[in-house]
Amino acid sequence: MKTVIIKYNAGNIRSVLFALDRLGVEGVVTDDPEAIKAADKVIFPGVGEASSAMRYLQERKLDQLITGLKQPVLGICLGMQLMCKHSEENDTKCLGIFDVEVKRFQSPVDNLLKIPQIGWNNVTGLYSTMFEHVPENSYMYFVHSYYAALSPYTVATTNYVINYSAALQKDNFYAVQFHPEKSAGEGQKILENFLKL
Repeated sequence: MKTVIIKYNAGNIRSVLFALDRLGVEGVVTDDPEAIKAADKVIFPGVGEASSAMRYLQERKLDQLITGLKQPVLGICLGMQLMCKHSEENDTKCLGIFDVEVKRFQSPVDNLLKIPQIGWNNVTGLYSTMFEHVPENSYMYFVHSYYAALSPYTVATTNYVINYSAALQKDNFYAVQFHPEKSAGEGQKILENFLKL
């Protein structure tokens, strides 16, 4: 099985490689279109800023490539947000795989919750083969200031300031806002489930 991690100058790739290695899978990091098209599984991770990430994808025509992929694709964190229609982060038009708006958290009046959200939070309403044998209310590791609104594509929910999508799914496209590669055993199970698709 060939597993490709899309390179687009967004961080977080090393921890994904380590997580795959723990599962006995060798990941290849590349922005080569032919290698991405030939992969059995594609992971689209990322930590960074939406507009510069989209610009990198567009310059290499990877935006068109990603939306046309037929094999299982997993977006993580910024990768998930870029798979949506639009992000409020620098008013960025994204890939449009999910017809979902990405919005910035608004600080609550009491200011007890800091933006960005950094740390562990539980996920509920798990509804996807990604979450097979992952218990309801499992805790996952989040780091983000923007979120994907709830939608018909939502397959897991979490709450920070408001309820929002912890995971999305449409056809062969899967996406999670949290970092499964940093979310202990349950996160590892999600990656394992994805690789079995």
